[in-house]
Amino acid sequence: MKKEHGTIQNYVIGFILSLVFTLIPYYLAVTHTVTGNVLLGTILTFALLQAAVQVFFFLHLGREQSPHWQSKFLAITVGGIFVVTVGTTWIMYHLHENMTPTETELKLAQDEGIGQVGGKATGACVGNSEMHMVVIKNGAVSPYHTDAHRCDTIMFMNEDNVPREIAFGPHENHEPYGGVAALALNSVQEQQTLTLNESGTYMFHDHLHAEVIGDFTVTP
Repeated sequence: MKKEHGTIQNYVIGFILSLVFTLIPYYLAVTHTVTGNVLLGTILTFALLQAAVQVFFFLHLGREQSPHWQSKFLAITVGGIFVVTVGTTWIMYHLHENMTPTETELKLAQDEGIGQVGGKATGACVGNSEMHMVVIKNGAVSPYHTDAHRCDTIMFMNEDNVPREIAFGPHENHEPYGGVAALALNSVQEQQTLTLNESGTYMFHDHLHAEVIGDFTVTP
């Protein structure tokens, strides 16, 4: 008959292995020795090793009097590990998605001049920069194209006696820029200023008169 309970030596070995398999992934995570999918794979590997230690050194799998319990217990253990691992990964993924700054949050940070929160950059621009002027007159944009640097500003001015609504992206497929969905220019000489906090080339147009278009390029 097999001995059902472990020895003190087995418990000590299991305890030491448990500490090692806990401290190694913790160290890799906090020191950023590995990152991304490599870190995730490493953590999952050590989690499985940790589970094996618990099963064999503390739950004594293989020492019970009825051998048929071995396969059942192992199946339950593997199933539990799978559920916990997949569930934890799913929760972490959705937390990351929900905690990523949105366009609205970026605009709020820009409007309030909040460059950092908790030591992390918000993406908002803080401080003075160069201003670029874009004038809409006689249904045309001047200049049609503007080159600027990140954190510059661009001022849109309407010199026509018709209301304008400056939107970004192609007509009917608007894409907010820096948290700004559109700029209203409802009267002659009305102006609206936009902070260029995202790099790249972007199209803009008058949503009310789609033929009025232009673009700007923002470099870091």
